[in-house]
Amino acid sequence: MPHDRVPELLRRATETLEAQFGALPEFSAPNGIGAIAAVLDETARRLGDNYPYFHPLYAGQMLKPPHPVARAAYALAMAINPNNHARDGGRASSEMEVEAVSGIARMFGWKADGYLGHLTSSGTLANLEALWIAGLTAPGKRILGSQQAHYTHQRISSVLKLNYAPVSTDTRGRMDLDALEAEARKGDVGTVVVTLGTTAIGAVDPLHQILELRNRYGFRIHVDGAYGGYFKLIPDSLDQSARSAFATIDQADSIVVDPHKHGLQPYGCGCILFKDPGVGRFYKHNSPYTYFTSKELHLGEISLECSRAGASAVALWATQQLLPLTSGGEFGNGLAAGRRAALELDRRIRENADGHFDPLQAGPPELDIVVWKVRAATLGLSSELAQRIFETCAARNLHLALVQLPERWFELADNPIRQYDDCEFVTCLRSVLMKPEHEIWLDRIWEEFSAASQDVLVT
Repeated sequence: MPHDRVPELLRRATETLEAQFGALPEFSAPNGIGAIAAVLDETARRLGDNYPYFHPLYAGQMLKPPHPVARAAYALAMAINPNNHARDGGRASSEMEVEAVSGIARMFGWKADGYLGHLTSSGTLANLEALWIAGLTAPGKRILGSQQAHYTHQRISSVLKLNYAPVSTDTRGRMDLDALEAEARKGDVGTVVVTLGTTAIGAVDPLHQILELRNRYGFRIHVDGAYGGYFKLIPDSLDQSARSAFATIDQADSIVVDPHKHGLQPYGCGCILFKDPGVGRFYKHNSPYTYFTSKELHLGEISLECSRAGASAVALWATQQLLPLTSGGEFGNGLAAGRRAALELDRRIRENADGHFDPLQAGPPELDIVVWKVRAATLGLSSELAQRIFETCAARNLHLALVQLPERWFELADNPIRQYDDCEFVTCLRSVLMKPEHEIWLDRIWEEFSAASQDVLVT
């Protein structure tokens, strides 16, 4: 693990913070420093039983280390432990949240006075609020999402007693427009969940074309950009379809993005934005003791969650001060590096001389997630070999992931799959190249993967 500079960064900032409260009288505190040190040592030992999520050789699940400034700012805020439910529980951190969320809204093309939004403890909670509003604004109507939309939408709809239905996809994992229109013609669709970056393969639903269907059939559009939302910053790095989708994201009715994924934040930090500030009427409630210290909007008045970590807002604010959400800046350059790494890994898989692997036939990845299957006589054997390669890579300190996908995605190019129930699934290898360092480490990743594959497939 590289030398951790965060304690050094924190020291001076902590002195500055303490000086602001220096006029307060002393108070007694437990002196068991030795006992605390012992517990922390044991904690560190226990935490060693983890995969090295921070390292570029971890290229499996969607785990990206927070930026050092986010870690330091979060730890600094924990000395105060603010609660962003009400202004008197989080005076400074509430202001920071408003400013940070405004930066995210601007990234999507929304003006400061034209939206309602706040942070949440997760993308799941953010999507829950979006579907809750969807149900209230279009009562009795259905929610649609693609077969590859995150499973949380169907689960949330069940919790909210909303009627949710999946829509088939093409062989790139994107919502099939013909299938969507067939559902819309029934006249009972209230909201369509459009995923910009599925968690399986990073597929980008064609939002620009779905907007045309909205004009025709009048449904709302909720964009789930929990994983892919930040790719709005690097349109020139995307293919034409994804670029067109992100270019029209400002026309959505609501957007979710997870700063704790590509936003370089600690878990958990999600964000929900509504284009119409008027949806705040659905949050209206009274509290006998909470909302009297300020005439400014309390974030708890526009959130389903009550207590929320103000430290999350502080960390996000600090990160966006250092790395503004602008195209061409350092933040965008990091996204572009991961995207280039994914395209290069996909190219090497497609051109592998030994012919042991099959990539998606429809084309290269749309974001920074790469998937491929092992070529074998049967799907069962292919899945078994993928599992063995996954385990052998891990033994060499290269950490990939596994995912089950329709086998037809590896046979057909850019065609719709009408009946998922008739599809056979195969376990595939999957790599999420979301760290900027993955581009630099790609040769090493390929070397370890090739060696592990040889051990499994040749011996």
